[in-house]
Amino acid sequence: MARVITPALLDAAFKGFKTTYQMAFAATTAMYTSVATVVPSNSREEVYSWLGDMPKMREWIGDRRVKQLTAKGYSIVNRKFEMTIGVERDDIEDDKLSLYSARFQMMGQSAAQHPDEITFELINSGFTSLCYDGQFFFDTDHPVGQPGQEVSVSNMQAGSGETWILADLSRPLKPFVFQRRRDYDFTTKEDGKTSDHVFMRDQYLYGVDARVAAGFGFWQMAFGSKADLTAANLRAAYTAMTNFTDDEGRKLNIKPTHLIVGNTNHFKARDILMSEQVNGTTNVDRNLVQLMHAPMLG
Repeated sequence: MARVITPALLDAAFKGFKTTYQMAFAATTAMYTSVATVVPSNSREEVYSWLGDMPKMREWIGDRRVKQLTAKGYSIVNRKFEMTIGVERDDIEDDKLSLYSARFQMMGQSAAQHPDEITFELINSGFTSLCYDGQFFFDTDHPVGQPGQEVSVSNMQAGSGETWILADLSRPLKPFVFQRRRDYDFTTKEDGKTSDHVFMRDQYLYGVDARVAAGFGFWQMAFGSKADLTAANLRAAYTAMTNFTDDEGRKLNIKPTHLIVGNTNHFKARDILMSEQVNGTTNVDRNLVQLMHAPMLG
């Protein structure tokens, strides 16, 4: 005998699905917080005018030198995302909800990993997308210096291979920004027979949605390369980052902490950073930085 669909039965189904979703969400390891600073958002978009100036202490002689926000106009617009699962009314009546357990687990896992997807979507576009200074994030001619006296600074190596990135992930602001307007929220449209969808499709809807976005932070915190991943190229990138200066010519004291690689470069990176010897001699690059394998890096 089929069960009668009541508000209490629908509430119990919702709580069960939500618990399954939340357990899978919590159990999923995401990477985005390692490479991106999470910034709360309170509007449709956020303007990051302060990205034009990396703060640095100076000797106090005379009046304080007030650091004004540079009007760079770089903004990150929030995007909306959703995922919805339909549960047949017959399955609720027949107490077949366990059939949906795996689907709601996958929903929770997918929602937890979604910030990784949009963060690495952004990172993969770094050679062709603009950052706060009007140049591509990974570029050869970032302008550095006082107005009229700028010089071009590179944070990239050209090539045709898979991208690898050397990054300083030790600072409060990481190379990338993950902007959160509305966090991933599990909801339902289960208002019984009054629902148009239930009336027409005999199906109850459960879903998750969010308003989030990803954007670029300081280009100085990352060096992108499409050249072959070799010890020589890694050292060149490392040296370039440690020599980055602010607009007044002072060293930024950047020290790369991580080598981020995709699938193709994974074992090359392990050989460079983990092997005790190379061609019978001590590997001087061993443990130079930490290795981060990012399957979504293209």
